[in-house]
Amino acid sequence: MPSSTSRARARASACTACDLAVDADTGIVTVGRYTAAQDVGTAIHPSYVEGQLQGGAVQGIGWALNEEYIYNAKGLLENPGFLDYRMPVASDLPMIETILVEVPNPVASLRRARRRRGADHSAASPPVGNAIARATGVRMVDLPMSPPRTVGSAR
Repeated sequence: MPSSTSRARARASACTACDLAVDADTGIVTVGRYTAAQDVGTAIHPSYVEGQLQGGAVQGIGWALNEEYIYNAKGLLENPGFLDYRMPVASDLPMIETILVEVPNPVASLRRARRRRGADHSAASPPVGNAIARATGVRMVDLPMSPPRTVGSAR
């Protein structure tokens, strides 16, 4: 096992919040505001870190709302290409606010930096699901929470 000075071992923490609206007739979810905060240690290049948080948030929102493999009755993939596989694009999303919490890593040698490990995209589904539950009164438990699944649940 490497010593604590050769490999920094510090936990990263993240928090996300999402405001959205659900159209009761179509089931379409519109994200109005999304905020991602993460303990980044010391941000060596803050704008790059912000971009990573924003990109991870977009990926996570896509997983939460759109991205899904669809198979037919014969088990064949019906959306094998990017024309059929729905991913979010810039017009689907609001500006994503980022909050960099800079708590230096006491065991890191590189300016107290902390490794980022995907807390941004894996943390997107819970706040989206919570916001949909608040809007519709129904807790969605399967991803994606796409219009065909949310249309029946909207108040």
